[in-house]
Order: sequence, then structure tokens, then C-alpha cells
Amino acid sequence: MKKTSKFVAASLLCLAGVSTAALANEYTIDPSHTYPSFEADHMGGLSKWRGKINKSEGTVTYDKVNKKGKVDVTMQMASIDFGFDKMNEHAVGEDIFNVAKYPTARFVSDSFVFEGDKLVSIPGQLTLKGVTKPVTLKVNEFLCKPHPFAKREACGADAEATINRGDFGVDYGLNRGFKPEVKLLISIEAIKNP
Repeated sequence: MKKTSKFVAASLLCLAGVSTAALANEYTIDPSHTYPSFEADHMGGLSKWRGKINKSEGTVTYDKVNKKGKVDVTMQMASIDFGFDKMNEHAVGEDIFNVAKYPTARFVSDSFVFEGDKLVSIPGQLTLKGVTKPVTLKVNEFLCKPHPFAKREACGADAEATINRGDFGVDYGLNRGFKPEVKLLISIEAIKNP
């Protein structure tokens, strides 16, 4: 009898684990509607440089019922775009991002933070120029809905964070009075996998 009870209990635990795991859906990032962008100081407050990363890929896992999620996004740093060719060439070189040695940046998170039903932040790890540091994205907007063209559910978010680029070894100009703070502005859309 005891063996049967233990078996039933173990089976129920396994089924509970399977059913909970089944609630999580995986979404593939839509690179044509995903734009990691940024604002960086120029000359200690003289102006701001703004740009974006044109090529990124990754996945989002989201469990609506249990309010859990994961994110894994890789950005191709050679696709950095300031809207100014000369600056683009400088940025990918050894002085700044050194994309020959560090071709990608990556953000990975294994948790979503909710307040009630609202997703408010995504704490994770950002790897940039070979350095990994904790970064928390503040989520301004988050929505999942049927995508009219893909005919599948899509989730999208607008998020932001501020980092110190010097912490990641991106220190060009800091000795000349450039401010190290960089504001990250992330727009992302992801389509549910079949």
C-alpha cells in the first residue's frame, strides 16, 4: 500500500511538472521588428549620439499563467548604425567595440518580474566586448496578441536601461570628458513558434 501511495504521489508530481512546463511557450525574435538602440554622450554634454543595432536574433520563453519568462538575445555588433558612415567605421574598430575580436553582444535573462499582471522588469546579464555584467531592463510596455500576418501569437515589448560603458571596457573618450552613461532603448517583437 505504501509503495502504491508513493508511486501515485511521484506520478502526480511528474504530471504537475509536465503540465507547468507545457504552459510556457517559446517565441522567436522577429529581426525586422526588433531594434536595440542607444543614446550616448558626445563631448561631455555637447550633444548626444543615437544609434541602433540592425541585426539581432534570439528567443523568448513566456509562461502567462505562472508569470515566468526567459530571454536570450544576440546582437551583431558589426551592424551598429549611427546614421553616419564614418562613425560606424570608427565604432566597429579597435578603439570602441573591436568587432573583429568581439563580434556579438548578448543579453540573457531567466526571470520576469511582475507587479500584479503587469511585467515591470527583466533582470539579466549583458555581455559586451567580452565583459558580462548584471543589467535590469525596465519594461515600459508589454503585450501579447494574435499577429494578423503571421497568424500566430506575437509578444512585443518596449524596455530601457542605463549602463556605464566603461564597466564593459568601452572607454573611448572617457579620458576627454565624455560621459560614460549610455541609455539603452529596446524595442522587440517575437512570434510564437509553431
